[in-house]
Amino acid sequence: MMRRREFITLLGGAAAMPSSLWPLAARAQQGERMRRIGVLMPAAAEDPVWQARFGAFLQALAVLGWTIGRNVHIDTHWGTPNAAELRKHAAEIAALAPDIILAGGSSTVEPLLQATRTVPIVFTLGNDPVGSGFVDSLARPGGNATGFMSMEFSMAGKWLELLKQIAPGVTRVAVLRDTSQAFAISLFATIQAVAPPLGVEVIPINMRNATEIEQSVGTFARSPNGGLIPVSSAAALRHRELILTLAARHKLPAAYWDRFFVTAGGLMSYGPDLVDQFRQAAGYVDRILKGEKPADLPVQAPTKFELVINLKTAKALGIDVPATVLARADEVIE
Repeated sequence: MMRRREFITLLGGAAAMPSSLWPLAARAQQGERMRRIGVLMPAAAEDPVWQARFGAFLQALAVLGWTIGRNVHIDTHWGTPNAAELRKHAAEIAALAPDIILAGGSSTVEPLLQATRTVPIVFTLGNDPVGSGFVDSLARPGGNATGFMSMEFSMAGKWLELLKQIAPGVTRVAVLRDTSQAFAISLFATIQAVAPPLGVEVIPINMRNATEIEQSVGTFARSPNGGLIPVSSAAALRHRELILTLAARHKLPAAYWDRFFVTAGGLMSYGPDLVDQFRQAAGYVDRILKGEKPADLPVQAPTKFELVINLKTAKALGIDVPATVLARADEVIE
């Protein structure tokens, strides 16, 4: 069923068209094959972070000539990071037999691959796609899935290094991780590996639920010189407001992987532009719909990374950010 917003968009386009062109437009639409794109997002439909990402995908599709209602129909399923719910949505999407599926994040890829090994899948924010078994290799995916990696394991070490540079007094860091995700455990291991030379003790905190996070961070913060790093995961996204609140309440300098944490009051972030991955994903969807195979399209790793610093938050924490770090920042929020 067409969404109300899509209908209004189409109606507005028709109203703006000169009446003399209506018959031509009707014939063009009748002669053009309608393609179907399934979309699975691991978040609620009202989540502004995921809305921005999905919006970037739709905008890029439009630039490539795909118009909802004219030559493409998009069936979007908004779920949660809950594995059972994602499997349910994945099965529903596969049953519709779309021409292609957009998998919005690593947690959606496995259930989609379990649901279909024939429908092409383009994933975004892929965490270790080879180790997870999504593809045979980055250069030659080999199956029905390809897409874009969110980061590499070495990124986690950079978070700790930057946090130590911005807040040299930090000697203890709580790392929030989702133990159900192997990638999150590997990120924690990377942080552990770089911690000794930096003179930092690393303490893991699991993210099974909000109560556990709040109690564990509260206990950790009772000792001085603490810092915080939530590693990339769907759970960290789901609890992002709580994590930001706890960092502010306990005055914990924190390093994040995405700028939206910093614009919402976090101290700093370092990572790739994840919204742009959805724009790039539209390019892969376009190429596959035009005949290319996902098995032949290499998985893309991020090439551009950005450092974002919130000076207002630094001041509230009593941190004087070194000029050398500020000079390297891509964006400074004052």
